[in-house]
Amino acid sequence: MNNKPLKKFGQNYLTDRNTILKIVKKFAPNKNDNIIEIGPGRGALTNELIKFSDNVTAIEIDNRVIERLVEKFPSVSFINDDFLKIELKHFTHNQKLRIVGNIPYNITSPIIFKLIENRNIISDALLMVQYEVAKRITAVPNTKEYGILAVILNYFAETNLEFKIAPSVFSPKPKVDSAIITLKFNKLINAEFDDEHFINVVKASFGNRRKTLKNSLKNSIFSDKDFSQLKTDLTKRAENLTIDDYVILAKELQ
Repeated sequence: MNNKPLKKFGQNYLTDRNTILKIVKKFAPNKNDNIIEIGPGRGALTNELIKFSDNVTAIEIDNRVIERLVEKFPSVSFINDDFLKIELKHFTHNQKLRIVGNIPYNITSPIIFKLIENRNIISDALLMVQYEVAKRITAVPNTKEYGILAVILNYFAETNLEFKIAPSVFSPKPKVDSAIITLKFNKLINAEFDDEHFINVVKASFGNRRKTLKNSLKNSIFSDKDFSQLKTDLTKRAENLTIDDYVILAKELQ
């Protein structure tokens, strides 16, 4: 069977056992956890997860590897589909999901936004992402990495960059460093506006990154608002605002 990694799926198989064990240790699966693995590939991570949990569902888009995975791991429920298209609520069984995966780097943002949308049924996630993206996800205000991803994700979740991973532990070797991040969906979200409004405010604010907030907002879906009524200092740039500042701005633009 030809299951050479495919570029279109962003496949880089994890081959180093020490790295795999380090990831599993950080994830700390338990017997009764309801685990969803994104992109098991050849099953390197799956092989360790089943030693701890009786309830692993793995979502794999590549139909070339499914048959072998099903044979090798009879206790795992395999779904041959695109993670971005599946309904996660079908897998909850009255229990929150724990998500884990070496995800395709080309669809990191869509996967993260899907997790945010489903955060009410997800307790936490451990993902392998590109190191540069991990730095952006965990960035703080007034740094060049701080942007849309950092504000939105840290509003909805507690994020952490756990450790960096070298290209040498993959086959084929990616051209970039990787990192493990963890997300805990344990935050109380402001009830005064919906998720979409908050996301739109953040995206609009970073619309013209080099310019002031006023300029960015003027060129956005909020252009019809009366900015003179806002208490937020619109002479600042988007990267100067903390998450709490964005909550205030979202209320003002409501």
